[in-house]
Amino acid sequence: MRTLVESIKRLYEKARLSKEQVAERVEKKSISAEEYEYITGEVYKT
Repeated sequence: MRTLVESIKRLYEKARLSKEQVAERVEKKSISAEEYEYITGEVYKT
């Protein structure tokens, strides 16, 4: 996985990023919907 995705995953797991903040990264196209699922364990819903 990309370094950015691993960094976001670490922040999410430490509760420094919310699910909504991770979803914003998908909307901005910083990460893909598949990467969102990898980070949160949930399917990204548009």
